[in-house]
Amino acid sequence: MKPITFKAFAITNEIDLNKIAIHCGIPKKFTWEEPLILKGDILNSILNKKMNESQQVLVFSFGSIVFINYSHADEVKEFSTYIQSFEPDIDLVHVDRYTDDYSLHIRETENIKLTDEYVAVPKYEFFYPELISTVLAKSVALEKTEEQLGKIHDKLETMIDRLEKGKLRIGNKELARTTAKIVRHEYNTLAYIMILDKPDITWTSSIAGEFYDRMLNFFELNDRYKILKSKTEILYNIMDGFSNISHSIRGLFVEWIIVILIVFEIILTILEIVGWIP
Repeated sequence: MKPITFKAFAITNEIDLNKIAIHCGIPKKFTWEEPLILKGDILNSILNKKMNESQQVLVFSFGSIVFINYSHADEVKEFSTYIQSFEPDIDLVHVDRYTDDYSLHIRETENIKLTDEYVAVPKYEFFYPELISTVLAKSVALEKTEEQLGKIHDKLETMIDRLEKGKLRIGNKELARTTAKIVRHEYNTLAYIMILDKPDITWTSSIAGEFYDRMLNFFELNDRYKILKSKTEILYNIMDGFSNISHSIRGLFVEWIIVILIVFEIILTILEIVGWIP
């Protein structure tokens, strides 16, 4: 049996699978936990070419797509353009910015062998392609999220530099925008990528469950997720510090205004007493 190849892309933060399913005439309501699998005549019509039976594309709600046995780069471009008709925010120029390649080999071996480039199994099981695709989809989505987190860190570093230079005032809008980016990052990671959720087949098949767990550990998805969560907590703590400083400065400013007004009132009273002001 020839190796089965996989190519995963993280192209956006969210894809509405039900819109695509309706357009493709698929009578099913999709949840966030399951991918939309396109193959056969449906895939032929989308890519405007005849695809063989082994080729398919899995679309995930958290913004990743995985091509199985794809044969040409034009297929990726054509399919991404199709998805963009449902999700206009997709940047087709940088669609291959977050990507990963992998393959499944069927060979005579006693145990499953995992490497950076492929996984070798002694016997083919129908759930292998979907489980591998799911892990790859989550991995590239995490890569995208990790880079976004780095951009937030750069923003905070700029704000820290301003504090070191004595520029202590930070606008409410700037604080709100930065906090919103952190919240969005956490929401995308937890709610959309769903690192902690497992495909349904893993609950009914011990072989599938064991295979998925091994793939999950090999790609270090849980560890990467924990690191992201830890960094997010640090970001929240930093933002709390900025917020406290900003509020303290505003409070001090208000106190000085009150003191100035009191002093001004005292001066007016004294001037009235001495007759300088009628």
